[in-house]
Amino acid sequence: MKSTKIIALLLLCSAFSTLAIAQNCSAAFVGDKIVVNEYTPEGKCFLPSTTTGVLTVQTASLSPTESIPTGKLPFQIAIRNKEFNTLRMFAKSTYREIEIEKVLAKCQKGDHIVLLMLEEGYALPHHEILVQ
Repeated sequence: MKSTKIIALLLLCSAFSTLAIAQNCSAAFVGDKIVVNEYTPEGKCFLPSTTTGVLTVQTASLSPTESIPTGKLPFQIAIRNKEFNTLRMFAKSTYREIEIEKVLAKCQKGDHIVLLMLEEGYALPHHEILVQ
């Protein structure tokens, strides 16, 4: 079942690439571990507030059994506050990598880290990470 969902999402990403604006799929990683629990339309991103490591957004080689990061992409970060559902920029900086501890230090449990893609042609289907 999981492999069927992965294949469906990969087909969806392929369909994006046939549009006038080509879209290549990417994913968030901490270290070399993909953040989303499953790379499908139903996938959810969450991290414990104690997570450590380097946050990146990368293109990826995906299969039913593994997700291998293949190339860092530039991104920006916003934080969506749980209590008021407001969105604020983490910083004006553009990142290719950042220590997740620095981002989590500005979050409370229940907030969402929102990753914003900057390069045209890349889609990030799972762009919100729940802080647990």
